[in-house]
Amino acid sequence: MPGDMPDRDVLSESMFPDLYESGITDLQKGLEKGHFTSVDLIKAYLARIEEVNLKGAALHAVIETNPNALSQAAELDAERKSKGSRGPLHGMPLLLKDNIATLHEEGMNTTAGSHALLGSVVPRDAFVATKLRAAGAIFLGKANLSEWANYRGKVPNGFSGRGGQTLCPYYPNGDASGSSSGSGVSMAIGLAAGSLGSETDGSIVSPSSKNNVVGIKPTVGLVSRAGVIPISSHQDTAGPMCRSVSDAALLLSVIAGPDPRDEATLHQPGVLPDYMKALDPNALRGKRLGVPRMFLRDGEVIREAFDASLDTFRALGAEIVDPADFPCAEEMKVSQAESLVLKTDFKVDVTTYISGLLKVPTGVKNLADLIEFNKTHADLELILPYHDNQDRFIEAEATEKNDAYYAALAEDFDLGRTRGVDATLQKYKLDAIILPTDGLASKPAAISGYPIISVPLGFQPDNVEILPLPAAPLHTQAPGLPFGIAFIGTAYSEFSLISIAYAFEQATHARLKRRAYAEAIPATQIKDVLSA
Repeated sequence: MPGDMPDRDVLSESMFPDLYESGITDLQKGLEKGHFTSVDLIKAYLARIEEVNLKGAALHAVIETNPNALSQAAELDAERKSKGSRGPLHGMPLLLKDNIATLHEEGMNTTAGSHALLGSVVPRDAFVATKLRAAGAIFLGKANLSEWANYRGKVPNGFSGRGGQTLCPYYPNGDASGSSSGSGVSMAIGLAAGSLGSETDGSIVSPSSKNNVVGIKPTVGLVSRAGVIPISSHQDTAGPMCRSVSDAALLLSVIAGPDPRDEATLHQPGVLPDYMKALDPNALRGKRLGVPRMFLRDGEVIREAFDASLDTFRALGAEIVDPADFPCAEEMKVSQAESLVLKTDFKVDVTTYISGLLKVPTGVKNLADLIEFNKTHADLELILPYHDNQDRFIEAEATEKNDAYYAALAEDFDLGRTRGVDATLQKYKLDAIILPTDGLASKPAAISGYPIISVPLGFQPDNVEILPLPAAPLHTQAPGLPFGIAFIGTAYSEFSLISIAYAFEQATHARLKRRAYAEAIPATQIKDVLSA
């Protein structure tokens, strides 16, 4: 009977999930059922990037795409038919931040957004790229970023000489934050199935918050930094940025693990868990969550949304300890130790990275060379009126590893770990610390090297005052700009944090309450590019 026929639109939707929102699991189901292929996925995502990256809304989220992505997809489609699937990432298109090395012969650069490393030849994939490749992932391209992971100087978030100015897709000329700006923007509007960013202090969780996605900055030592252009060996880590906690947990499960090329990963606690097993919607029952009020900044909308979320946690069975302030909160807020550590580490660590490259066409060898390169190529790098600063480079070049540096490192660990996160968790018997992501949430996690997860929480209202960033072409406050909530724990507590974040996400679905502005949303869907 005609009445028994399934609705064509429903059938189409079930076969071809909407790429704006669909996650890795949804797409993998379609691949397994043969509704579409990885070639189809690559074609669709490339078309979506073409629509809004340099054209249309000109979001500048992607620096370059992989010229071999389609052929790699075809190979993985053939492998699926002949041997079966490697797992949930088989044939899945991902974007990597442009400080994460990928094989030079694949055809993409690894530059941290700088022309100084354009054409440089990396010796191998970054360890995280190797792990993802083995799981069957396809690297669709490189995501734009705040150049040198926001460490060149004081310039607008999301700007790089190579990639231009990344913009948030929720309001024209919106601040996408940084430094993993392109990864956050790309996930917000569905330019890939998943992505990786990197964080030293806020560079995963802040753009995740500002672009309405989920970001996990792992414990330093859980994920190898080998092949990732550095700022600081004490604070850097790569991590997933996705549209859901489940997708982020999946990527983390794949990229985590020991790597002989990164000493910090050789001290992991035994066998790592499968983070997908943390996805329990009832995980908040009996949990104790602490609110360090002294770290909350003024900001009526975000603060109101955060305070309202506390009732959500209570309704889900959690106990809220409020306030649960750090014993060293005032000291942490004024401490300059982190700044000294990062400047000193960067000078050493970036030279070490460059020395490991097989070829550097520009001839740069160290930080002093990078400073001179920028001066010589000011038309490419030091672009007036907003992007001409490299003060952090210059300050870092003047540092050395002396007694003051080691004292600063000890101060960071004391404030971040001993008298910070660990002391607070122990004093109040907490399972996690919660804060609005925007503000001071990232600092304790950064200086301690501990994990932090950001999940969507809300959006600026339509009647909010539009605020431009001083002396920059970006709006930091505007109608519809997103913000997130952060969960912080002790070393290697990712499993617990993921379970808490997932339970909150599933109860609120805050991400789904507002979409990007119309011109920033690509129109191409899988059904538009189906192979003949």
